[in-house]
Amino acid sequence: MTGGTAPHPTGDELLRILAALGNPHRLRIVAALVEGGRDYVSSLARELGIGRPLLHMHLQRLEAAGLVIGSLEHAADGKAVKYFEVTPFAVALTPEAVVRAAATITQEEKETVKETAK
Repeated sequence: MTGGTAPHPTGDELLRILAALGNPHRLRIVAALVEGGRDYVSSLARELGIGRPLLHMHLQRLEAAGLVIGSLEHAADGKAVKYFEVTPFAVALTPEAVVRAAATITQEEKETVKETAK
């Protein structure tokens, strides 16, 4: 999924979005990026009070779900710094949207969900 999230995501997309947002750290990360704008890992880790490796893992999950995007930039001193920002997204979560999404879940995603539930 690239760019903004459609109001009616497929079942696979909806599962990725809900899984990505189903963690308190990731909710706080999205909130911090919305409120403060784009930021880099070290600064965001200090702001949220969590370690950089843990933050990076959560950012990867959010990026895989299409909720944030990272871009590598080079500072004047030559250091590479990865900045993250929230992508515009909107998901209408209604009973009808769940029915529509459930009908499009792929077999691969069903297996992933089944394994995660164990």
